[in-house]
Amino acid sequence: MTLMNVRPTTEDDWELVRELRMRALADTPKAYLETLEEAYHHDEAEWRMRAARGVNDHGTSLIAEDEHGRWLGGMGGFVPDEAVGPLLVGVFVDPSARGRGAGVADALLDGIEAWARTRGDALTLHVHEENPRAIAFYERRGFVADGVRIPYPLAEGEWELQMVKRLRD
Repeated sequence: MTLMNVRPTTEDDWELVRELRMRALADTPKAYLETLEEAYHHDEAEWRMRAARGVNDHGTSLIAEDEHGRWLGGMGGFVPDEAVGPLLVGVFVDPSARGRGAGVADALLDGIEAWARTRGDALTLHVHEENPRAIAFYERRGFVADGVRIPYPLAEGEWELQMVKRLRD
């Protein structure tokens, strides 16, 4: 197993944040609410703002990197509304790092859950209904579909499922 470090992103990580996002959008386009073409047109200021999310009061952005500094994946969280509570977003694990049992995805989600516990009793996410790999991972980690379906904004007639994990009893 490769040694791995999970840490928040900083503004100085903006070029790597951009590169990871481009890999994510190319790999699993329906997992995100923007297209590769849209992301390609963002300027440096946008990428710096996204990278700075790892260390601000509004949310968190975590990455996992190997011992050589190569980014293996990332996840983010923010609180869009106090009534909703923390929302998991921007989940990506590089294909080369998938399927390692308790590996990259688990380590990142552990970090997001720790952050979310300081902001609410549950962690919510939205996952495209045609992403069975992600749905299976979330179910393994204790998330349950709550019956809410949200129209996927990039393709008419497609849906995202809402899943929730209770963080406290």
